[in-house]
Amino acid sequence: MWKTIVRRVLVMIPQLFVLSLLIFGLAKLMPGDPFTGMITPQTDPNVIEELREKAGLNDPWYVQYYHWIVNAFHGDFGDSYAFKDSVSSLIGERALNTFWLSLFTVLLVYLIAIPLGIYAGRFQNSLFDKGTVLYSFVTYAIPTFVLGLLILFFFGYKLDWFPTSGSVDVKYDTGTWGYFMSKLYHLILPGFTGAILGTTSVIQYLRSEVIDAKTQDYVKTARSKGVPMKKIYSKHIFRNSLLPIAAFLGFTITGLLGGSIFIETIFGYPGMGQLFIESLGQRDYSVITALVMLFGFLSLLGSLLSDIIMSIVDPRIRIE
Repeated sequence: MWKTIVRRVLVMIPQLFVLSLLIFGLAKLMPGDPFTGMITPQTDPNVIEELREKAGLNDPWYVQYYHWIVNAFHGDFGDSYAFKDSVSSLIGERALNTFWLSLFTVLLVYLIAIPLGIYAGRFQNSLFDKGTVLYSFVTYAIPTFVLGLLILFFFGYKLDWFPTSGSVDVKYDTGTWGYFMSKLYHLILPGFTGAILGTTSVIQYLRSEVIDAKTQDYVKTARSKGVPMKKIYSKHIFRNSLLPIAAFLGFTITGLLGGSIFIETIFGYPGMGQLFIESLGQRDYSVITALVMLFGFLSLLGSLLSDIIMSIVDPRIRIE
């Protein structure tokens, strides 16, 4: 398996190279540049031109790409003209917030979806099963921004139970118990919103796998031998039903790490998703290209992680 993992990692290198060319080219096709917003009737055009020359924006695109990709290999993605900070440190600060939100959301997704999916499949066509299917259809159909705004309005503004923006209360010092609880408190609304939307596919896949597993020969054989149904579900059906869930786990984790643009924007949560929207609005090319490259890398990593998790859950499966 290790040889296969190394081979897959090596294949990712040309994929990331092609992705970097596409990202850089599309960023350059965007109208304007980071200094466009500084232009006013009183602005001296020569000052703007000097800034563009100093930033290298007047160089040919291939020269700009060469400098960008070489610096990126050294961990330097340039400076943000909009935020007045290095791109690496800017993304690093936001990435930590997105990591905690992603971890909290993934835990909620599986804590909610696994029991619902298993019991819905076990008691097929029961009232519980019909309610679970209805819940899945509703959460699948409702747009992210609609659900987010409803939760924000009701629990944030109407009931005033949870904060409506930010990631921590500024009155707490880093590392204290109050700081930790404040971070958790700010995660609840965006985390639950993401979890509610994320449970749909997990519930449906798990329910279908449990229903299908009940008709398999090994289940019929176990029942004919008098094995209790509780033991059959815990030792056989449950484990085999987790395979498709394991297949999506890598994509789920890396997808959430990329940041939920809608959720972070609606709840004013300072993560990478919100940073991406802000950078687009201000034409901050350095931040945009770095974030999209990071999102692309996470997508490739998610595919590899899913294969590895599948091979761990079921030793019969070997990644190629």
